Amino acid sequence: MAGQKLNDKWFRFLGIPFFALMGHIIFYNRNDTGEERFGFWGIYLLSLIETMILWEANRFAILYFRRKYPALDQTTKRMLMILLACTVITIFLRTLNIYVYDKTLFWGYQFPLEGYLHSIFVSLLFVIILGCIYEAIYYFRKWKDLAVESETLKKENLQTQLDSLKRQLSPHFLFNSLGSLSSLIEEDPRKAQEFVNEMSCVYRYLLQSNESNLTTLRTEMEFIRAYSNMLQTRFPDGLQLQTDIKEIYLDYHIPPLTVQILLENAVKHNAVLPGNPLIVKIYTDGSDNLIVVNNLHRKTSAVPSNKMGLSNIMSKYKLLNQREIQITETENDFLVKVPLIKNIGYAGIDS
Repeated sequence: MAGQKLNDKWFRFLGIPFFALMGHIIFYNRNDTGEERFGFWGIYLLSLIETMILWEANRFAILYFRRKYPALDQTTKRMLMILLACTVITIFLRTLNIYVYDKTLFWGYQFPLEGYLHSIFVSLLFVIILGCIYEAIYYFRKWKDLAVESETLKKENLQTQLDSLKRQLSPHFLFNSLGSLSSLIEEDPRKAQEFVNEMSCVYRYLLQSNESNLTTLRTEMEFIRAYSNMLQTRFPDGLQLQTDIKEIYLDYHIPPLTVQILLENAVKHNAVLPGNPLIVKIYTDGSDNLIVVNNLHRKTSAVPSNKMGLSNIMSKYKLLNQREIQITETENDFLVKVPLIKNIGYAGIDS
């Protein structure tokens, strides 16, 4: 992911010399006689090398845990692991550095315990400041990226909702729905009332679906029940809907209208006949996926398709940084595997 890259070339180019200068000032070495063993630039060069090694080692740790815990809701865990790793790295490198100076009498004298502790403490202070700067920049960029993604998702959801509403409000759909309602009023007034309730539920969900980036599978399936009842009123013996969803997955999340688009596509592209019914199965597997599969009864006259429905679903999952949907078509079946989302780190979720 692009957001995990540090993109810190200029920060390192300017920061390493600056921190080296601060280290040079703080660690300006003097022996007991007050004479300098190395000149200003000699000491600064050593400080520059030490700072570069310390910076790059800690930067590696920051990048590693950024990749392992990239999400905003993992910020606390990421920061704690970075703090722990950078502390261990800094203590090890500074202790090794001073130990070498101590044993080789590089500065002309041995370092007391206080010298070790002072070196480690000041280095840790610099590393903590450095880590905070890196984390603040990363957090801000991640927050900005999610804000952009959230806005894009809202637009995608609105477009999905508008497209679905256009299809359901098409003269053909309304004609069939009103025709079914008219016949039900004469034959079974009670069932006609239920049909009207289902219609109101369908259109209300269509109008409200753009308000959320994600919805629970429970909410989506309640809508699908109403939507399928409308379809089955039009095709009483030609459409069968079979569901087998484990209770544990009902509180997982998916983009709104995902299942509706897949069910609608099945009806759109297949013949729905009483003697040879279209069977749509919706079920969950053990890998956090929702499976929607239908048998194939291709219409004799092909229906024009730009596959915008499937493309829309794919686009949403990509924006949500989730696993891709999987589409499998055989001679007899058309199957779509949709990942269910457990970890919800996005705003605008209809629970």
